[in-house]
Amino acid sequence: TVDESELLTVPDGWKEPAFTREDNPKGLLEESSFATLFPKYREAYLKECWPLVQKALGEHYVNAALDLIEGSMTVTTTKKTFDPYAIIRARDLIKLLARSVPFEQAVRILQDDVACDIIKIGSLVRKRETFIKRRARLLGPKGSTLKALELLTNCYIMVQGNTVSALGPFSGLKEVRKVVLDTMKNIHPIYNIKTLMIKRELAKDPELRTQSWERFLPKFKRKNLKKRKEPKKKNTKKEYTPFPPPQPESQIDKELASGEYFLKERQKKRKQMEEIKAKQADAIKKRQEERNKAFIPPKEKPIVKMKKASTEKKIDIEAIKEKVKNAKKKKLGALPEEEVKLKMAADEKKKKKK
Repeated sequence: TVDESELLTVPDGWKEPAFTREDNPKGLLEESSFATLFPKYREAYLKECWPLVQKALGEHYVNAALDLIEGSMTVTTTKKTFDPYAIIRARDLIKLLARSVPFEQAVRILQDDVACDIIKIGSLVRKRETFIKRRARLLGPKGSTLKALELLTNCYIMVQGNTVSALGPFSGLKEVRKVVLDTMKNIHPIYNIKTLMIKRELAKDPELRTQSWERFLPKFKRKNLKKRKEPKKKNTKKEYTPFPPPQPESQIDKELASGEYFLKERQKKRKQMEEIKAKQADAIKKRQEERNKAFIPPKEKPIVKMKKASTEKKIDIEAIKEKVKNAKKKKLGALPEEEVKLKMAADEKKKKKK
């Protein structure tokens, strides 16, 4: 009996067996080819390393041709080619060479457990200045951020122009792509590097392999987000109605509603005069109230009564008198009486001895 958990997990150190000629003895039916262009500045380097490229591809029975006039590299299968995926690896090899990846690193793509990913970052940011700053952030001071990312993902990363070329295992390439895209979205790569460091330590513990790691991973929040200022007056759109607004009342309509229309001219004038007088009376009243405010006395503060001095402690007058008498008896700089007597006795003894 075998546990289901053991069937789902891949044992450590397991590798897929290599593809040999015995797996495909008859070879391929038709010829396949891929070509890619390279920039002018790569011509000198490719000229030097091309014999090594041909030798590496010759082991997999794939032909390679370099056209310096057109500026292109071409790879084609032969009758001896038995691995159908060899031409795909050869295509990736010439792509990496065109993207300024050195031959020593690019030739690793021919191995079974190594893959590559070319991430296009040129169209992710609108402004050219912002793009250059974020690309420099990915590199870090003296390439330290890129080196840390390479150590954590076991991938070789090359930032060139508008692309990022990565070469390594599949799990590492997935992390590299996430970090590169987040950096272009204005998320600093140091946050992702911290997460990768924690994941690397958690992977060493066999008990945590089947558990969720969300509780261990840090959660970073943006702190410097500026909230959009809302306007003081908000214009709210009214609901659309096909009917026009009601017509405003004219002066005649108002007079008809109040009954003024039917009054005589003399009565109308009298009413207007009464309204004017009433307004004038209100204005005079308000003005008088404002003038009278100056004559209103302010509120006085309450008088605080002084507390009587406590007579609990009585002064001893007799003791003070005695101190004064003793002070009068003593002369300034004079010795006390006992010391004077002792001195007189000592002088007398000296005279007797003589």
